[in-house]
Amino acid sequence: MEKITFDNLQETLFHEKLDNGLNVYILPKRGFSKTYVTFTTKYGSIDRTFIPRGKNEFVTVPDGIAHFLEHKMFDKKEGDVFQKFGVLGASANAFTSFTRTSYLFSTTENLYENTKVLLDFVQEPYFTEEKVEKEKGIIAQEITMYDDNPDWRNYFGTIQSLYKEYPINIDIAGTVDTIQEITAEHLYECYETFYHPSNMTVFVIGAVDPEEMMNFIRKDQNSKEFSEPEEIKRKYPEEPEEANRKKTVLEMDVLRPKFNYGMKCNRASVAGDEMLRQDLAVNLLLDILFGRTSEFYTKAYNDHLIDETYHYEFISEKDYGFAMVESDTEKPVELEAAVRSALKSLAENWTISDDDLNRARKRRIGQFMRSLNSIEFISNQFTQYNFNDMNLFDVVPTLEKIEMGHLQEAFKTISNEASHTVMTIVPGTKEG
Repeated sequence: MEKITFDNLQETLFHEKLDNGLNVYILPKRGFSKTYVTFTTKYGSIDRTFIPRGKNEFVTVPDGIAHFLEHKMFDKKEGDVFQKFGVLGASANAFTSFTRTSYLFSTTENLYENTKVLLDFVQEPYFTEEKVEKEKGIIAQEITMYDDNPDWRNYFGTIQSLYKEYPINIDIAGTVDTIQEITAEHLYECYETFYHPSNMTVFVIGAVDPEEMMNFIRKDQNSKEFSEPEEIKRKYPEEPEEANRKKTVLEMDVLRPKFNYGMKCNRASVAGDEMLRQDLAVNLLLDILFGRTSEFYTKAYNDHLIDETYHYEFISEKDYGFAMVESDTEKPVELEAAVRSALKSLAENWTISDDDLNRARKRRIGQFMRSLNSIEFISNQFTQYNFNDMNLFDVVPTLEKIEMGHLQEAFKTISNEASHTVMTIVPGTKEG
């Protein structure tokens, strides 16, 4: 078992790659009574075209299948797995994103019994055509619910307006039509390909003895049989640099317009240390340009262009990335003009100073250090970083090394107006 010490954060991480390829990470936290355990596969909604295990040709599966598979994993022959966790005093959940599917629980008691339940139910698939057909109605209701949610339509509509080919433009849950195509055979094919231990990670954090937990997981995995690890071959379409649509307006039942300005990152094929530096540099840039101490924010707020819903963010994964500036507003046209003006002004005259960078850096470090008090934050972030060959605990030292040149490079990755889009949801009774 490897022991990794981060002296600046006073954290010690334990890691072992088991014989079946499963990566196990354990982070004991002093002063915590709760333990949080996640079992995550590097498989999300964008992984729709791949070569199935044991075959030689690429296949494309129905949209929404990763999310559908997540739902069905809890449904076993002997009943619902959630009940098992409940009896053992644990709170369990799961989620599917564009790039990963994670199963998790938190508990203050029966840690090893709950860990056994987690490992077993994720590694013992059970799908029948009857149960698959029944699930289609449940997920169709979920899809419809999201379709009626203005905030989700604003967020995901912006992504669809940015991306033309890359499958991030497909809803994680699929559509009511695409999930009708899903069969038990599809689920088994995806499961056998992406749920092999070599494509998965267990992360344990909280009140845990690392030696005991590693021994427990190692013994559990050694008692099970798995096929040999194989490289998973996935295929993604090439994405043009320009945005799919420059402007989208949607009518929905809202009281006030919802505005979102999206910027596609045109340097997304990076990973590891380079990706971490770029991610942090873009976030620092957005803090300086659109943060609550910025000239933009002050003027936009005083001019009543934004309200308490105002938000900005940068999302990056391997092969895609985008920034958003969003708010409910009575003046979407004026807000769009203000965002464009801020971007254009910085492009024409670089006004960010070393003092601006240092202040933004200190704020980011402070926010990150506070986040380390949340075992849920660490657990969810750690796996995302890990799957992109980054280390969550390198955030502070990387922030400390970011210089003005890194900010200027970061700005270039999101400042091409051809790769920008505007999404607006306006009051109305029908979609437009």
